[in-house]
Amino acid sequence: MKSALIYLIALLSGGLGVFAFSPFDFWGAAYVSLLGLLWVVKTTKKSTALCGAFLWGLSFFTFGVNWLHVSIHQFGGSPLWLSYILVVLLAAYLALFPTLFAYLIQRFKVNNLALYPVLWTFTEFLRGWLFTGFPWLQFGYTQIDSPFSGLAPIFGVQGLTFFVMWVSAVLFSLISHLLQKDKKWLVITSQSALCLIVSGLAIWSSSANYTQEKPEKALTITLVQGNIEQNLKWDPEYLNATLEIYSRLIAQHLGKSDLIILPEAALPTLENRIQPFLASLQQVAQNTGTQVMIGTIYQDWQKGKLFNSIINLGDPDLPYSEQTSNRYNKHHLVPFGEYVPLESLLRPLGSVFNLPMSAFQSGEEIQQPFLAKQRKFTPAICYEIIFGAQVQKNLHAETDFLLTISNDAWFGNSIGPWQHLQMARVRALELGKPEIRATNTGITVFINAQGKVIAQAPQFVETTLTQRIAPTVGKTPYAQLGDMPLYLLCFLLVILRGVNLLLWRMMRKRAV
Repeated sequence: MKSALIYLIALLSGGLGVFAFSPFDFWGAAYVSLLGLLWVVKTTKKSTALCGAFLWGLSFFTFGVNWLHVSIHQFGGSPLWLSYILVVLLAAYLALFPTLFAYLIQRFKVNNLALYPVLWTFTEFLRGWLFTGFPWLQFGYTQIDSPFSGLAPIFGVQGLTFFVMWVSAVLFSLISHLLQKDKKWLVITSQSALCLIVSGLAIWSSSANYTQEKPEKALTITLVQGNIEQNLKWDPEYLNATLEIYSRLIAQHLGKSDLIILPEAALPTLENRIQPFLASLQQVAQNTGTQVMIGTIYQDWQKGKLFNSIINLGDPDLPYSEQTSNRYNKHHLVPFGEYVPLESLLRPLGSVFNLPMSAFQSGEEIQQPFLAKQRKFTPAICYEIIFGAQVQKNLHAETDFLLTISNDAWFGNSIGPWQHLQMARVRALELGKPEIRATNTGITVFINAQGKVIAQAPQFVETTLTQRIAPTVGKTPYAQLGDMPLYLLCFLLVILRGVNLLLWRMMRKRAV
């Protein structure tokens, strides 16, 4: 077959994979996309396989993260053509990981179906770790509404991704043998049987009650969606208007809700500079019995650090002050958006490396639970929610809710915020905890412990969303063990394959 046709199939199947994610949600497209990748990798010579895998990744990631051009162009001040070039360059970097997968398959002549997901897991781990990581668009997220979502509370999203690749490898092998009229069915049949068993486990797990609701600890919570346009948000002349919008929306629910939550960096100035405003709100909140949680920008003068932070106002037991211990500082920062790698070299190059508020420092990786209304929250600010291992490490035995505050206005009316929401839903399912998600322009939602959205505000509307929601007690297997069982499984599969090869070679020598 001509290389041009192979590369076309790679490009089409890569792009198809994005339709498995939100807002499209055709979860079956994940398997079809990976079938295309495996076909390119396994039925062509090495150089063609590597080029094909790269093109598959280039198509997948260019389409999948194209929404980044909105922030680069509209808010970074770069020309439209340059914003698209930068997205393609990022996609080219990310495409190196499926290319590495193809290289390993070709280099070690891998035919064992169980090793395909092992190698895919390895390359996905690298993608989520190198240069602080970018684990966006893992195929496990696409299965949140599939019959197999029950694997998430056991193995997490990486385990679900392992499953998607494994099933795809089995399907590829079955189709290949059918087309070749090969009669060697034993190994494939056993692998297919195992897939069915694991699928049954996933379906059973979907109905398992790993955690239980505590209705007596339920809170009435209001999420405030200010809908502040991104091009106005950091304008100093618009600060008073922003304070007025949030003051008005908060006032509507004082004394009615137990807790009011504002989005990430809701007040676009240093927290230190608006202490009178915060002190007044602290007093009003305490008098009405409604606490107010706010995303702020906090300057720690003693440490000389700037933090993307969360504070809580109105708690009589933990009254607010700049030095409050009840504070969460974002740990996992967005490269170029919140900090600039190689800052001294890149910042002078242009506005694309000088986005507003791109000089943050990281908070601690593991932090104490955030307290409000005598409930304990495990927070993740915006980008952090995509790092499942970090959220899992910060989950405490007494955690009542997961909390996400975000500002996806950076990405306009694109598919980015929907992909972001899908990841948040999987975090709730993995850990068996209800999740509260407050955003500036949407998508503002309440998510139950099964990863289902139970209340949602419309996008790009100044509004509030109120819901009575109960915390859960107990832990899922993933909440207790994290990714360790999956990594152990991968290690054992590699060892078993090595032992089998060794025994086979020994038997061959004896036969000779």
